[in-house]
Amino acid sequence: MKIKVQRYCKHRTPEPSIVVEYEVPLENPTLLEALTYIKSELDPTLTFDSGCRSEVCGSCAVRVNGREKLSCGYKVKDGDVIEPLKYLTVIKDLSVEADESFMALVKTRAFLEKQKSVFQMPEDEKKIEKQSDCILCNSCYSACPVVEVNKDFLPPFAQTRVFRYISDKRCSDEKSRVDLVQKNGIWDCTLCGECTAVCPQGIDPKMDIMMLRSRSAMHGYTDPNFATGGFGGGLDFGSPSF
Repeated sequence: MKIKVQRYCKHRTPEPSIVVEYEVPLENPTLLEALTYIKSELDPTLTFDSGCRSEVCGSCAVRVNGREKLSCGYKVKDGDVIEPLKYLTVIKDLSVEADESFMALVKTRAFLEKQKSVFQMPEDEKKIEKQSDCILCNSCYSACPVVEVNKDFLPPFAQTRVFRYISDKRCSDEKSRVDLVQKNGIWDCTLCGECTAVCPQGIDPKMDIMMLRSRSAMHGYTDPNFATGGFGGGLDFGSPSF
């Protein structure tokens, strides 16, 4: 089979970004296996990220034919076009710098900071089990159309984590967390569902954001776009999906 890989090197002249086609003589390989073959047998300069090889660490996320996938779990097909994730700084080829998106976790304090000592029941843990499965692969960040026009938008995974922690019985400062997702956050989301569609863990950030809107209303917040007659922070993406 033949696949095309978006290559990038800032030192390459005259064009730092090129598309290279490779022939991979493997039978039913994962994309990661195909990339590993290319690097070991065809082109040692090819650069990509990988870790656990078990769809757990999230480090191997790329775009295949314009859709976010974990390369260790995706079965590569003839003619596939492989690109790095969008909106993140490309270090080289398919390897990206994720620190810029992860800073959102600091901005939103998406962790247990002040804990209450409470008795946790199995059903309490079950309520936040799915959100806790996030592997920070940045697939939702790359797929989000709001990020394309607003780099300050809080990534879907960060908003999901906020919902996870304010839903934790041990959280003692829900209001302060809700405060942090009002600007460039829940009201700017268009609810398009792209984040939900590409999540390899089956998490539903769109629903989490809708739940955060409900929690915000409980703390006295309203959609600021109602006052201006707009939707999604003034960004025109068409009608929202509910």
